[in-house]
Amino acid sequence: MKRLTSHLLTLLAAASSLTHAAETQRVDVCVYGATPSGIVAAVAAKQEGCSVLIVEPGRWVGGILGAGIKPLQDCPVPVAVGGLTTSRVFKMGKQPEVLRKDFADWLAEEKIPVIYEQRVQRVEKAGASIAKLILELAPPDKHGIPAPTATQKDVSVIEAKVFIDASYEGDVMAAAGVKYAVGRESAETYHEELAGVGPTTNWTPIDPYVTAGDPNSGLLPWVEADHGLPKGSADDYTQAYNFRFYVTRDPQKRVPFEKPANYSAKDFELVGRYVEHLVRTTDDASKLTKRLRDIFPGWLNSGEYNYKRDSLITMAPLGLSRFYQDGTWEARSKVWRQHQDYLSGLHHFLSTDARVPEAFRAETAEIGLDQTMHADTEGWPNQLYVRITRRMKGPYTLTLADVWNQTKAEDGVGLALYGVDIYPVRRYVVANESGQIGVATEGNMFVGGSHGTGHPYPIPYRAITPNADECTNLLVPGCFSASYIAYASARMEPVFCVLGESAGVAAALAIRASTSVQNVNVTQLRDRLLKRGQILEWTEELAQQTKQRRSGIETGEWASQQAWNDAKPGWEWLFPFIDTNKDGKISLAEHTAFQDYKKQHPDWQKRLREELKK
Repeated sequence: MKRLTSHLLTLLAAASSLTHAAETQRVDVCVYGATPSGIVAAVAAKQEGCSVLIVEPGRWVGGILGAGIKPLQDCPVPVAVGGLTTSRVFKMGKQPEVLRKDFADWLAEEKIPVIYEQRVQRVEKAGASIAKLILELAPPDKHGIPAPTATQKDVSVIEAKVFIDASYEGDVMAAAGVKYAVGRESAETYHEELAGVGPTTNWTPIDPYVTAGDPNSGLLPWVEADHGLPKGSADDYTQAYNFRFYVTRDPQKRVPFEKPANYSAKDFELVGRYVEHLVRTTDDASKLTKRLRDIFPGWLNSGEYNYKRDSLITMAPLGLSRFYQDGTWEARSKVWRQHQDYLSGLHHFLSTDARVPEAFRAETAEIGLDQTMHADTEGWPNQLYVRITRRMKGPYTLTLADVWNQTKAEDGVGLALYGVDIYPVRRYVVANESGQIGVATEGNMFVGGSHGTGHPYPIPYRAITPNADECTNLLVPGCFSASYIAYASARMEPVFCVLGESAGVAAALAIRASTSVQNVNVTQLRDRLLKRGQILEWTEELAQQTKQRRSGIETGEWASQQAWNDAKPGWEWLFPFIDTNKDGKISLAEHTAFQDYKKQHPDWQKRLREELKK
């Protein structure tokens, strides 16, 4: 009887905790998402005199900058960036754990509170204005994977005069009833020649069927049937996601990849056949090793590993991102876990399958996650690199014409510059020109390289505001209004940060004037942004600065340590290694010798960083 009574009391206590009255907090500005953009937006709003609160669904701040990407990594022209992005974000550390601390310290310095592990449950509106943001409690798991369902509903209520949705998913935007797009538009929609279904890439003569040669046996896992839509057509696919992860062989730092509970070698039969193809067609041993490393761990980007886009198979799955972009948290949690299971399963397969050369099996087996980068998630990055999800349909839609500098916007609130950077969207069965069946990818492009046209383009204020009849007190600096193609150019973290600052200042102006975000005086907004150091227009003076900066890069010569630092932000530490004669300059011969060293030593960063410690 006592046990029964105790059990009943426990159930009653649990029920009480689930139905308690939600705590209400009132602020001027509520920022959803402690991404870099969200943090910059919150700081800007606070500096402009507003009370501010950040809501973060995870346990960490810094978004993808706290999970692998470096602040300057996707900023080809730093002089096109100003404000807080330059003065603060660009001066932060380079490693994930340092960046997370730097962002957290900044928020503490500005006395900006953060609500962790709570996410959008619903939005209540008064007319076209958000009146309340109701949150649910949903702590991520030990590896950072979002919870599929909440542990507690109606846990908090936020009332704010202006909301800023700086999340990668645009959840406040969607909950508020703001229209948005997902997937790929057709080439006709915005007259973009790059849009829609693209040409075949990475075609490889691999049998795609479970039983080789028998289409009736079905397709192998990780291969899809072609949907048959013509080139340029719209569809619901979107570019690949992946982790930007660190690995190590150091036993003191290594966390072993665990074989997934649902692992089956049959799920990686496509990988086995691709490895057989590489072994059969690659005569040079070093080239074969490189191609195998393209599969796992992938492309060594800047210390961390990334998707290798010119490999048929690499370190992340294809075709899953489309289920995440507009999915429920249950769907997103599943996709996130599938990415972890795929990476762990790929590691196990390449460490054990007999078709993999023995030396590479041994090499792969030694690799584990580097726990020093993500100590509280057992080495797993706490943020999946979600390159694109929803895109708001605002008063102005950024398109390829903007990226190509073919438009003129008078209400620009930040500059963007990058090529059209899209990773593959799917892997499918397709015949080559001679009719031979094989497996290929589609959707991959990098038009213009990192520098795009070389001429930064403005992002209009109208692209971060919803239409006035949909929501009057919401700003969206992350999932802003853009076509799939244009977003692929503008989707870089420095741009998100710039737009975050602009959104924070715009929110303050709207509150001060007691007006909607759509009716903010854009002239006053731009003036205030300029006073804060933002760069809103590309000038000849800035172009000349960039030309001078790049001259050293193009010739391979730098006249001083400072010239190197200006040209290679984030790589200042390399100067003494390249300057072998210690004359305070880098000659063409020294730079060429360094490039040769990099080719001879794929682990050159590790080697040189170890030299620094001596």
